[in-house]
Amino acid sequence: MPAPSISSVITGSGSFIPANIIDNSHFLETEFFDAQGHRLVGANETIIRKFHQITGIQERRYADAGMVNSDLGYHAALLAIENANIDPETLDYIIVAHNYGDVKDGCGRVDMVPTLAARVKHLLRIRNPYTVAYDLPFGCPGWLQALIQAHYYLQSGDAKRILVIGAETLSRVSDPHDRDSMIYSDGAGAVVLEALETETKTGILSHLTVSDTYSQAHWLRNTHSYNPDKPQEQLYIKMDGRKIYEYALTTVPQAIQKCIQKAGLDLDDIQKVLIHQANEKMDQAMLERLFKLYGKAEVPAGIMPMTVNTLGNNSVATLPILYDLVQKHQLGDHTLEAGRPLVFASVGAGMNANAVVYQMP
Repeated sequence: MPAPSISSVITGSGSFIPANIIDNSHFLETEFFDAQGHRLVGANETIIRKFHQITGIQERRYADAGMVNSDLGYHAALLAIENANIDPETLDYIIVAHNYGDVKDGCGRVDMVPTLAARVKHLLRIRNPYTVAYDLPFGCPGWLQALIQAHYYLQSGDAKRILVIGAETLSRVSDPHDRDSMIYSDGAGAVVLEALETETKTGILSHLTVSDTYSQAHWLRNTHSYNPDKPQEQLYIKMDGRKIYEYALTTVPQAIQKCIQKAGLDLDDIQKVLIHQANEKMDQAMLERLFKLYGKAEVPAGIMPMTVNTLGNNSVATLPILYDLVQKHQLGDHTLEAGRPLVFASVGAGMNANAVVYQMP
């Protein structure tokens, strides 16, 4: 008989979605400026309507004033640990993907020492000194890249059980005078990834990552507020939306296709495509481009669940939140069928993009 395979399998998931719902009407009284510091022409109703048409975002979530990013990650981790039914002392690694650390409400300063992973481990009251806790900043694809790293640890035999968290509070680093700020939100998601003996390979089947920095490194960056009356030393997240949109449409579908090919599968084998929730129009365009790469004009209904409409873009948290909601039957009629593969994919600052083919056990 062939030797059993060591598979990297998600055994538990959890998500923490802040209770504060911020509707698009929240921005009706906002003063919006362009990159040159000029007040945007036109009524805010028009600006917000166009924003909704492009992004699909109707509302987003903001963290409570008394909470920071590591708190969000901790609550998501608790739920993932409970869902996996494990003792947290048995974790070999805790990896937290984020980009801005803990940012207190109304402060704007990035706090990353100690690491968020260390803070989460502290909040979990884990005594085991061999539970290694570290952070991974990799733009919006950070959580998926952390999952890939965890997979390597498990496949090498260095670890048996890893907690992978994606958490961000982008509302606290977005310029309130930049219309792009309406995209950003807060949240956290987590999974427990374990090395399990299986008769055939399941869980993570393949992965692929690309980093394009030659001319693309600063398409997402930190600069001052567009409002010239605001202190210019304060930095906020900024992006070249059109360039990122075009990059995503070119890069992500090809990355997914190559990842599916690495797994020895075809697009018809894939039950769901879980894409980073940045922009509804962009995600739909990437999915359509993926199907065109396979010579398919029709995209099956229901293959791409979405959360961006009501949760906004919370960066590294979007994929683990999306997975958790679908896995727990909390996102409409979407379900995940055992024994069939799905695809994770993300794109963001760097510019970085990645994909994982994951077969449900």
